Amino acid sequence: MHQKPNIILILADDLGFSDLGSFGSEIQTPHLDQLAKGGLRFTQFYNSARCCPSRASLLSGLYPHQAGVGEMTEDLETPGYRGYLKDQCVTLAEVVKQVGYRTYLSGKWHVGEIGPTERGFDDFYGLLGGFTSFWDQSDYSRLPKGRPERTYKDGEFYATDAITDYALDFITEARAEQEPYFLYLSYNAPHFPLQAPKEEIAKYEKLYQKGWDKIREERLDRMKKLAIVPEDTELTPRAPFWNRDRDIQGVNPAWESVANDRKQDLVKRMAIYAGMIDRMDQNIGRVLNDLKKHGEMDNTLILFCSDNGACAEWDPWGFDNWITTSNFLHRKEDLDHMGGPDSYHSYGSGWANASSTPLQLYKHYSHEGGISTPLIAHWPEKVANQGGIDHRPGHFIDIMATLVEITNASYPDQYNGHSILPMEGQSFMPAIRGEKEMEERTFCFEHEQHCGVRKGKWKLSKVKEMDWELYDIEHDRTEMHNLKDNYPELVEEMKGIWEAWAKRTDVYPRKRPQVK
Repeated sequence: MHQKPNIILILADDLGFSDLGSFGSEIQTPHLDQLAKGGLRFTQFYNSARCCPSRASLLSGLYPHQAGVGEMTEDLETPGYRGYLKDQCVTLAEVVKQVGYRTYLSGKWHVGEIGPTERGFDDFYGLLGGFTSFWDQSDYSRLPKGRPERTYKDGEFYATDAITDYALDFITEARAEQEPYFLYLSYNAPHFPLQAPKEEIAKYEKLYQKGWDKIREERLDRMKKLAIVPEDTELTPRAPFWNRDRDIQGVNPAWESVANDRKQDLVKRMAIYAGMIDRMDQNIGRVLNDLKKHGEMDNTLILFCSDNGACAEWDPWGFDNWITTSNFLHRKEDLDHMGGPDSYHSYGSGWANASSTPLQLYKHYSHEGGISTPLIAHWPEKVANQGGIDHRPGHFIDIMATLVEITNASYPDQYNGHSILPMEGQSFMPAIRGEKEMEERTFCFEHEQHCGVRKGKWKLSKVKEMDWELYDIEHDRTEMHNLKDNYPELVEEMKGIWEAWAKRTDVYPRKRPQVK
């Protein structure tokens, strides 16, 4: 039997900071909560605010623009915005493969047309693009072509279940070969379209009748009891929202001000969203039970995280058609069809504000609600403070450095004839081993001109059309007290750090030059 640790990296899609039970949620996530109880929770771990950039950063150990995916998968023909993983980066799969790992991806890719099996994964099942129906198996692919495929009868297919089926097949294959494996288990839940089996939705419909204001208050109370956030943490006011074209701005309404039929529609949307997370947790339970059955839990590093903050697209009511972002108010018997194969919903900015509790803003933004992921690290052989909470800042760029350390792989400076950029992060194994605080870290963020820079306890945050704001994250994680006027020299210093980073990492130039 091999001695190297197996590695399972689980990524949820559009899951908010407080959407797990172990991070304060009312949603039933017992299997993830069990991982938290036996592992370590990181409360200040950062992603890159949106699906594609976060995945590029996670896979490469670089900032997203360095990897070529500063926005989405459209090629803007500038170095930071090619829309696919460039030759100047290597993936986690390419790196650990060098030291004998089998490499598998079950779930969502969404980092461009150069696919997973071209970037180091031996086997892939799932979604090459960004989002699609959870009920339509024709949108899910198996690569390389010709590899064994499962068959599902009509009405039997649900993406979260199928992604897990293939993940278990991959683990079984590696086990038979007696080889260590790296499994990237990249669920597309709970990204829109919000769709879930009826029995999962039914668990939550009564619960969400109380509305988003009450849910936010209750979550914050639980987060304080769990020590996810400090006792003196303030709940942010109801968050602003912007439409897709950014020509309409508003503030999420008080739940009590919402008309009753609209409330019923919104309750159903959130119940479906919760049902998707519940079902994902059940499927993670299937993987954990398989590891336990084969005595493999102790020698397996399991990481769980989310690719960005909660999805507020694009107003408090949510949409029913992502192309037009139009909303349909569902009433009476029509409510029963919500979440099924013929439906298509998002849950809107009011519920996203609840999923981000208690943080500011959501997906797209470099405020804490957009870039903070709940991170759980479980590895019984190595986690010193089991059930503990670690508040030191970290970032998706750190996952490459961590895997390089634990697998004894070499991070290359050349790969396939191309020069490779040095990795940006550092291993978080010292935190897992229970070692004391590391040196001060600095992280920078940019997506769609929403910007951020975190240096030690200080954070500059900026919404595209607005000015920079300065916060003391140690005492004000919810970014409520802008100290910009108190520390003008610090603001200038941090803006300088951000500008130098932006130039170095290909944030500029953003658009291809116009041909005259």
